Amino acid sequence: MRPDLGTCEVRVTIGMCVKNSEATIKEAVESVLTQDYPSQSMELLVVDGRSRDRTLRILEGSLRGAKIRVRMFSESEGLGRARQIVVDNASGEYIVWVDGDMILGKGFVKKQVEFMDHYPDVGIAKGKYGVRINGKLEGVVATLENVEFLLGTASEGRTDSKALGASGCVYRVKALKQVGGFDTGIKGVGEDMDVENRIRRKGWQLHVSPAIFFETRRQTWKALWSEYFWHGSGGRYMFEKNKRAINIGRMFPPWAILAELLRVPAAYRLTQRKLVLFLPFHYAFKRAAWFLGFLESLAKVGE
Repeated sequence: MRPDLGTCEVRVTIGMCVKNSEATIKEAVESVLTQDYPSQSMELLVVDGRSRDRTLRILEGSLRGAKIRVRMFSESEGLGRARQIVVDNASGEYIVWVDGDMILGKGFVKKQVEFMDHYPDVGIAKGKYGVRINGKLEGVVATLENVEFLLGTASEGRTDSKALGASGCVYRVKALKQVGGFDTGIKGVGEDMDVENRIRRKGWQLHVSPAIFFETRRQTWKALWSEYFWHGSGGRYMFEKNKRAINIGRMFPPWAILAELLRVPAAYRLTQRKLVLFLPFHYAFKRAAWFLGFLESLAKVGE
């Protein structure tokens, strides 16, 4: 029998792995503190990657007087280590991952917990991406990124995606510990894809749930290029560890254009915006950055 939500038992650990997020961290933390889920049943574990901006100062100010239990850690070894610190210190049955550029819908935690309680065979449930309506027009780059991610979680239910990404996900701690947690050798990106694959291979299901969250997108082509170049650099380690985890052919820009063309009709039905006609270019641009980052990382290994 499930414990009553009014008890003081922690059921949900909120894991925040942040670094240099001063522009967005305040809203992210506030969205956690204003959840309509009992504060005594949540805890917040923050792992800072040695931020060099005002992230920590803003965090401390926002968390002053917080009604939920808060613990803060510091690390300098990368995302694999940061997420494992959360796992090692989590008191909850579930971990909800919140990045420094995310905003949770008010009922996010409650919906994720109810979903996991209802589906005991699910190891990971990804929330659905939402688009914020705040009277401020998003630029072309951010809008196309939003549409891309909206398409990825448009359908609720079981998913075979190889890269859900930890942000906006709830993880069952039992499943995480069964596979040995995160690979702390992963310094850059890919720690979430790696653990997703191992959890799936153990027989756990991965789903998209009804819970809604939001992310702040890159606003310029330069920022988008830098982000995906970094993803490509991290992809090299993942590819060496498990060559089936990444389909290199699909990252090649010509293939990316064709694959995205097939998604344009669905994007238009979802948004009713002609801007989605630029999705193939947008996707090819990101994949070119990823591919070059991957190749540069390979070249460095060979030196």
